[in-house]
Amino acid sequence: MDERNIGQEILEGLREIKKYKEGRANLVTRTLSAPSHPREIRMKLKLSQAAFAALMGVSVRTVQDWEQGRRSPSGPAISLLRIAEQHPDVFLELS
Repeated sequence: MDERNIGQEILEGLREIKKYKEGRANLVTRTLSAPSHPREIRMKLKLSQAAFAALMGVSVRTVQDWEQGRRSPSGPAISLLRIAEQHPDVFLELS
């Protein structure tokens, strides 16, 4: 197993940032699509609100609020919803 040189990696990252700021490099970016509505994802996974909430690490009340439009998922919840939608097998392995 190769040992990482964290200091060297940090220096390379700083050099890359400097090149970008000077206009000598382009950064690779990705645009992520928004996940479907939480209820749609939950129904495709065939999970109860309680089971879905447990996998998402939120309360059942939060899932209900999402599904009834009182709140919207944010931050890590959006990422988990995207994984649940695009890779349901991986998401369901968490249970």
